[in-house]
Amino acid sequence: MTANNENRRQVLYWRLLAQVFNTEEQATLESASVAVVDDLGLPVALLDPSVSVDNLVQRFPDLAAEFDGLLDHAEDAEDSGEQVRRAALISKLLLNVFATGTGDVSASQLAAWQKDAGWFKQALGGGGGSRNAQGEGEREGEGSGQGRGLGTGGGGRGIDDAELNKALANLEGDLVRRMRLREVLSNSSLAAQLNPSMSLIEQLLRDKDNLSGVALANAKALIRRFVDEVAEVLRTQVEKTSVGKIDKSVPPKRVFRNLDIERTIWKNLTNWSPEDERLYVDRLFYRHTARRTTPARLIVVVDQSGSMVDSMVNCTILASIFAGLPKVDVHLVAYDTRALDLTPWVKDPFEVLLRTTLGGGTDGTVAMALARPKIVDPRNTVMVWISDFYDNRSLIDDFTSLHRSGVKFIPVGSVNSSGYASVDQWFREKLKDLGTPVISGHIRKLVLELKNFLT
Repeated sequence: MTANNENRRQVLYWRLLAQVFNTEEQATLESASVAVVDDLGLPVALLDPSVSVDNLVQRFPDLAAEFDGLLDHAEDAEDSGEQVRRAALISKLLLNVFATGTGDVSASQLAAWQKDAGWFKQALGGGGGSRNAQGEGEREGEGSGQGRGLGTGGGGRGIDDAELNKALANLEGDLVRRMRLREVLSNSSLAAQLNPSMSLIEQLLRDKDNLSGVALANAKALIRRFVDEVAEVLRTQVEKTSVGKIDKSVPPKRVFRNLDIERTIWKNLTNWSPEDERLYVDRLFYRHTARRTTPARLIVVVDQSGSMVDSMVNCTILASIFAGLPKVDVHLVAYDTRALDLTPWVKDPFEVLLRTTLGGGTDGTVAMALARPKIVDPRNTVMVWISDFYDNRSLIDDFTSLHRSGVKFIPVGSVNSSGYASVDQWFREKLKDLGTPVISGHIRKLVLELKNFLT
């Protein structure tokens, strides 16, 4: 790389740092960056953080292909001029995503940021067009978890999917908090610009008691949209579950459709007559077709305190999906310092979420007192306990008792898309010693555990 091109690349990155960490415009860096961009044949709008990547691509369609996988292959270009061009595009992405400023945020600004974050993830190799920060791939939990470099210099530690998703979620959450949400919801036109995301749903659930009329109707519509989108993804993961195991204690019906021809022939081979070349059958064998009629009972207990919002949303939706399966009896309990039995509404996650009160402290003993009487047949029961387990340590005695009774006990540290979870280390070690280690990962891990028990 020539010294000149290296200097031009450094100008672009110094300007980026100045924009992110210093709100005052640096005249020298600005004029130098304009000259670099102009010399590259790129639009000056690339330097304007108020212009979204979506708008930039609409004006200059050829740039769309350049953003795709940009950060994933930033160091591949051997030509020094090409590396300067990539630096200009990378600066645009990083500036739009990480320089979020201060002050109030409008619905349109939030929607634009969400799309820019989608372009950023696509540039990292996430694929698939302009999406919001809480895109489909994230909801499905399809992140690879492997480190990714930002391509700005090489040699640094990669950023894995969990760290990236957490950083973007924090930025989005800050934007949502700065948005005058009640005013936006009161205007149906502005509310329609909102893209449902976990951060937005959290704010809506926290503020729902202060909303009424048009604002409440728009809030409910956004929650419903988000629930439906996540449910569609989770339903494909659950797929089709068996309607029950064969019960061999019930004698098979002696009808032709149940006749086990292969077994009948095998068992009667001693009756083969070489002279007649015939098999004489003196006993018929039939298949068992009766299936277990007692439904498997699934008890989901979920911490609804402030640190577990995404788990509350995802578990509510997941419980509703399993409740729709045959031979599965689902119960749902939510708790903070109080416990609430949400079983009557378990098939409608939208109604469940409207009845939750997010935040507050945590006391799992009240939830255990409500959930334990629901256990009728321990060996036919699975209890999923979702929490960060920063809780009353006497709960370990209850967990031990459940496990020894035959209940399939599944402790879960998170039910989110990123797999990131902070779990109390004391509980983590105790539950591991008990033989019921805490699941901390993508929601598909919980889906797999439940399917293994219920099928």
